Amino acid sequence: MSGPAARVRKGVAARPAAIARGERPLVVYEQLRDLIVHGHLAPGGRIVESDVAARLGVSRTPVRGALQRLQQEGYIVDASGGRLARPMVAPLTSEDARELFHMVAEIEGLAARWAAARPTGERRTVVRVLRALNADFRREAEIRRPDFNRLHDLDTSFHRSYVEAGAGPRLLALHTIIKPQAERYERLYLSLLVSDLKSSVAEHEAIAAGIERGDADAAQRAVQTNWRNAAGRLERVIDRAGERGSW
Repeated sequence: MSGPAARVRKGVAARPAAIARGERPLVVYEQLRDLIVHGHLAPGGRIVESDVAARLGVSRTPVRGALQRLQQEGYIVDASGGRLARPMVAPLTSEDARELFHMVAEIEGLAARWAAARPTGERRTVVRVLRALNADFRREAEIRRPDFNRLHDLDTSFHRSYVEAGAGPRLLALHTIIKPQAERYERLYLSLLVSDLKSSVAEHEAIAAGIERGDADAAQRAVQTNWRNAAGRLERVIDRAGERGSW
């Protein structure tokens, strides 16, 4: 992107061959959300409804619906203060990061609590996966020039493993809405957090240990500690590197 006012036409993938009418609102929503989460639409960048419609080969109606949903979920904001008169990608700020990370802490903490209440055999299976992922995460973090995409994918898989093991459909749905918003921060600032990754490895092990013992309180507390500490680490980085897309 060339700057905060860059238009969506520079980030949207090539137009798909066809999108069934009934699927269009969801497809447009998911594509725009992924572009925002992966940073292809820069924080503070304007989203032009007609550009999105042209690139995706749909009318402006499903685009408008997608933008409204993205605004409700916090991915975009209206710079003019009206109803999406000037939709823009939400900026990345310390205050927003703190709120999101603490929300994820509570959602995932509850999932870990329930995962720790699973039968012993199920817990052992989950813990084997968690420790294998954490070991790969630690090895990648120790490399002089780590692959940040791989680090992010390993961390995401670690957390998703115990969430899927413990959460019910409602909690999973809530997690699916909130977690990608936190992911925006992780992807953009991860390269500046490398020195803190050893702490993340230790915190991950505490999560695995709590689930392994079947200690629901310890598992929930370990997840909350991990995300709250991550929020603090991120806030310090944002203070140094600056917020993105703020007006």
